[in-house]
Amino acid sequence: MTRVLGMDKRILVYLVGGVMSAATDIGLMQALLAAGVQVYLATSLGFAGGLLFNYAFHARVTFKSAAGVGSFARYLCVVAGNYLLTLGFVALSLALVGNPLVGKVLSLPVIAAIGFVLSKRWIYR
Repeated sequence: MTRVLGMDKRILVYLVGGVMSAATDIGLMQALLAAGVQVYLATSLGFAGGLLFNYAFHARVTFKSAAGVGSFARYLCVVAGNYLLTLGFVALSLALVGNPLVGKVLSLPVIAAIGFVLSKRWIYR
């Protein structure tokens, strides 16, 4: 395992992959909207594109693992769990400070950390 500034180098690669996945999601959504696709379909297809890019990037680049049905199923379980956790952060934030964005932003590093650890130890093993 290569280390950079005392950290597993894969953490940096993982974060770059996350940014690229978000760009894929948003870029695809915007392209579809520009092509006249209905907003919810464009949003869903963008999300799916980002999700598939994220899985493939981390399988091939971050963790150098063969993509497969089992690892993809585990990936979807983590995505579902992180989604529920995000909803919890948003609900708590809404209840405590009346602002859902605070919860969403605060959830991001937690979700990234959980995603990295579970990817390394369970998804792409």
